[in-house]
Amino acid sequence: MAPSPSNPPQLHEQDKDKSGEMFLTGRFQEVPVKPQKEFSRTTLAAGAVLWRGDLSDLDTVTVACIHRPHYDDWSLAKGKVDPGESLVATAVREIKEETGYDIRLGKLIGKTVYPVKKTTKVVYYWTGEVTGGEFTPNDEVDEIRWLPIDEAIELMSYDLDREVLAKAQKRFRTPADARILYVRHARAHDREKWSGDDNLRPLDKKGRRQSEMLVPMLSPFAPTRIYSAEPDRCQATVAPLADELGIDVQVDARFGDNAWLENMVEAQRAFMDVVDQGGVSVICAQGDVIPAMVAWLSSQGTLPLDGEINAKKGSTWVLSFADGQLTGADHIPTALPVQ
Repeated sequence: MAPSPSNPPQLHEQDKDKSGEMFLTGRFQEVPVKPQKEFSRTTLAAGAVLWRGDLSDLDTVTVACIHRPHYDDWSLAKGKVDPGESLVATAVREIKEETGYDIRLGKLIGKTVYPVKKTTKVVYYWTGEVTGGEFTPNDEVDEIRWLPIDEAIELMSYDLDREVLAKAQKRFRTPADARILYVRHARAHDREKWSGDDNLRPLDKKGRRQSEMLVPMLSPFAPTRIYSAEPDRCQATVAPLADELGIDVQVDARFGDNAWLENMVEAQRAFMDVVDQGGVSVICAQGDVIPAMVAWLSSQGTLPLDGEINAKKGSTWVLSFADGQLTGADHIPTALPVQ
């Protein structure tokens, strides 16, 4: 049957430039609460712009161009979400399976959207620094070329991938020297039904699952320090991650709601002390201080955040800093699987 308005042509992966869209604008990126329901018949995928080199000298930076024999094309590393995964977990798993590389995730670049057969394929891309591993040709990827970004853009088979690389290049021009994974504690037992000290109110069943799922979502950012506000529910939220990484949780009351209300300047100083250490750190805090702190960081930095600053239980703000100023922010509303 010939294609017609009632019987549109079937588009495939290699047709993605024909009707594709890009959502790659801005240094603030936000994953929807239910990304699997954002479009009709969504197929979710995730990947990364793999890079190596020294971001302080962009002439040394090269990115990975992936050749897929099935399509005979050059593209970026990505793959579909498996049941029980977050988008972050998908990105690192697919990259390991396709390329053999271990990566440290950085900035969320955004997403591309295009029709494939009867579904809408939505692909989220991060930057990913290669930290180890080795490529072995396989059925999915038979060749990888490491090229400067301008040359990689020329080699790419699709405009959508070229745009992703161009946005990655912009992020590389302002590299983060510190990154904070700012976590709202997981769900706890109902405050109204708890008669004891509120600091001792524990996580409920869903909260314990959220805390466990934070492990595969935050580990790929390779944090080296974990801080927590004083309440047990904050400490319990990051305990599985601390156990997985072999890091002690440093408890500091200045990261909590009460500290923000009682001595805002000291709470801000505590946060910036962590930023000043550089590298990647986790701070687990509460629902009042997180939106207020992010708003303050925005007002002090180079990244205006004009809309509502959400901080649901179990969510994470990935905050990027350069020279002590907020330069990028990614909001991941949940650690629970997206499908």
